Amino acid sequence: THTHTHTHTHTHIYIYIYIYIYIYIYIYIYIYIYIIFFFFFFPPGGAHVALKIIKNVEKYKEAARLEINVLEKINEKDPDNKFLCVQMYDWFDYHGHMCISFELLALSTFDFLKENNYLPYSIGHVRHMAYQICLAVKFLHDNKLTHTDLKPENILFVNSDFTMSYNVEKKREERTVKSTAVRVVDFGSATFDHEHHSTIVSTRHYRAPEVILELGWSHPCDVWSIGCILFEYYLGFTLFQTHDNREHLAMMERILGPVPSRMIRKTRKQKYFYRGRLDWDESSSAGKYVRENCKPLRRYLLSEAEEHHQLFDLIESMLEYEPSKRLALADSLKHPFFENLGISEAAGTKSWEGNRDISR
Repeated sequence: THTHTHTHTHTHIYIYIYIYIYIYIYIYIYIYIYIIFFFFFFPPGGAHVALKIIKNVEKYKEAARLEINVLEKINEKDPDNKFLCVQMYDWFDYHGHMCISFELLALSTFDFLKENNYLPYSIGHVRHMAYQICLAVKFLHDNKLTHTDLKPENILFVNSDFTMSYNVEKKREERTVKSTAVRVVDFGSATFDHEHHSTIVSTRHYRAPEVILELGWSHPCDVWSIGCILFEYYLGFTLFQTHDNREHLAMMERILGPVPSRMIRKTRKQKYFYRGRLDWDESSSAGKYVRENCKPLRRYLLSEAEEHHQLFDLIESMLEYEPSKRLALADSLKHPFFENLGISEAAGTKSWEGNRDISR
């Protein structure tokens, strides 16, 4: 019985220690979160900032250091923030957690779309956002950087306030963003030209064919992503809705025509091909899915108006299979689609206002 009582006392002590540790951790976390939110809502200088907190895990911290390096380079090359990449204010290490403070932005272009029932943006809005994205990413390319993770989630509105109107046909309220000024964010995967290039980059739907086929990548992989983004803004849905390489390539072929034989010959991913052609069964359920959900690019046009054709001409040049033939961003800014952009909008100083757009 003596031994039993002794063990029982030990158990009690352990329970008390555990409870004490838990209470201590919770108080610590609570104070930590409180401090962050206090400074967020009541900043000493009166300016609100966005705070990105990276978990105290070595691989995440290393990624954060790389991101800070890119953001410092951006600040150095563009102190006046003319090139529309998100501005980092400062960074610090808080108990091993890397914290980066940024200018406070609004909803992402994806979240706005989602909250608006995936109602696509008007052609005028697409034009202004497209110009800004091309300008920002051209700036990165000029400074020997590839973003590698461009997608609507990483394009943020500076202000996502909107006006509401009622659509009688669809019996629903619809939002129109007041200002289409945007910023490019998330430089966590950005890679300098001289650095090691990971084999696979980009979020699946925005991934270029040279990445899928492991042929090596550079700046043009960003241009491909921009082409996919512009399509999504214009139609409200993803161009390549898939999670599988073979199916992704089949969708590309259905929308853009056959993969060039040079790329097929060069790739080490020969398992996707048979006798120099994509190994794809049209009669399978996946084949049926691709046939029913994808069609040649120009068949997605919502209007025969010239500006719509110009947009698709731009998207087509961005979705060129061969990276060497794909449109360079310096040339994209001179594209006829942008001719109707006002001088102030082209300078990136003012938004392309919704009321200026009469095309929808």
